[in-house]
Amino acid sequence: MSYNNYLLMKLVKDTVKNQANEKNVSDKEAEEAFKIILRWIGEDPEREGLKETPKRVVKAFKEYFGGYNKDPNQILLKTFGDVEGYDDMVVEKNISLESHCEHHMAPIIGVVHIAYIPNKKVVGLSKLARTVEIFSKRLQTQERLNMQIAKTLMRGLDAKGVAVTIDAAHQCMTMRGIKKERATTVTNYFLGSFKDDLSIQNRYLKYIGK
Repeated sequence: MSYNNYLLMKLVKDTVKNQANEKNVSDKEAEEAFKIILRWIGEDPEREGLKETPKRVVKAFKEYFGGYNKDPNQILLKTFGDVEGYDDMVVEKNISLESHCEHHMAPIIGVVHIAYIPNKKVVGLSKLARTVEIFSKRLQTQERLNMQIAKTLMRGLDAKGVAVTIDAAHQCMTMRGIKKERATTVTNYFLGSFKDDLSIQNRYLKYIGK
């Protein structure tokens, strides 16, 4: 290997290493960033009521965005096959949704409805809600969130079909901008039998009241 090639490879390795290190932001660094934001909006981060705010916000953000550290595929590994041939749809309605939009980091609040048609196995009902939880605890668009939940369940359960509906209010348009406080957004995503058979799709929509 020539010396020039060696230097090039070393530069690439060092760049990759530095980029990896940049991703590991400490809690302290995040707290300092929130102090800057407090000063930017005209506040004094050193006054009594705000001294602990950066630390509290960092703790809250770990909860808001905890989905980045979890694998939704892992929670669907445990399924149950002793269902005596049950092959009709399973519907779980009104799963609470709390997420944040990626454009303004404003809350998205609503509900998720899920249905799937088993293919010889079912999953614990809490696992459907946990799948919603993992993907919602990330910066999202509602359309992508809808698709991620549906595709993960379809693949993880090897289901005959999956349907996912989200009905949510976006505070990026209810509290700012156009300020239409009563507006909600509904999205649907259908896979397998729910997409191919309108009678099944219509039964599902009737069950969730849409």
